[in-house]
Amino acid sequence: MKKLYEKGKMSVEDIDRLRRLRLIDDEFMTACFDGFNEGTELILRIILSRDDLKVKDTKGQVLYKNLNGRDLRLDVVAEDEQGKVYNIEIQRDSSKAEGRRARYHSSLLDSKLLKPGAKFKKLPDTFVIFITEHDVFRDNEPVYWFVRSAKKSGRELGDGSNIVYVNGAYRDPNTELGLLMRDFFCENADEMHYKVLADRVRQFKENEKGVREMSGVLDEIREEGFQRGEKRGEKKGKEKTTILHIQSIMESLDMSAEDAMKALRIPLKDQPKYLSMIGKR
Repeated sequence: MKKLYEKGKMSVEDIDRLRRLRLIDDEFMTACFDGFNEGTELILRIILSRDDLKVKDTKGQVLYKNLNGRDLRLDVVAEDEQGKVYNIEIQRDSSKAEGRRARYHSSLLDSKLLKPGAKFKKLPDTFVIFITEHDVFRDNEPVYWFVRSAKKSGRELGDGSNIVYVNGAYRDPNTELGLLMRDFFCENADEMHYKVLADRVRQFKENEKGVREMSGVLDEIREEGFQRGEKRGEKKGKEKTTILHIQSIMESLDMSAEDAMKALRIPLKDQPKYLSMIGKR
């Protein structure tokens, strides 16, 4: 990465941001897992306790269009050799991991999986898996696995729909899942337990081609944050709009206020003013 910086390929801020990215950061995770069948297979086997699971296809950032409703861009979509379909989502904000969102993800998957005229029994099993930074349900469970069942008897409907929440705060070093969640929060590949994941992280942090790809991803995230700031700042003064830009970049790239202002190229002489206005000293 130093070589890329010296050639002017990446800014100091972007290099630092790339070093700090982890698999729990969805933009990094989706880039790493696009086409990464081996890694997807590993995490699905651990989360679902399925040693026999074999992944044949993995895609990152898959757009599901809904002509009559809201579109969704799914983090990772995979299919195994039995035709079962998996949607893996990173959700660091617990408020965005609500059950109705998982239900919508599941419904969009279903809408694309049955050909016209096909019998309903041909609909494959689906798994919507949310890996969350915190314990969303606060029951101190490593995994929460939901299926439709009768309210009184508990009898399962058997419709093949599964919604799974993985507690990212679970770090028991004596379990495969605890070690996996620890890996998801590692910045340094050398500290990761699972070699297949560590090697993939190195590819995107140290390999020239991978670093170039992540540079483009960071540019897209920064532009999205800037556009959100523009939208929020409509009809507001210049200073308020700049504050919104700073806050959007901080949120999008998990940056400090200082780093966000550097990314936006705000003059040094103006930075103390904005620091004071956003309460970051």
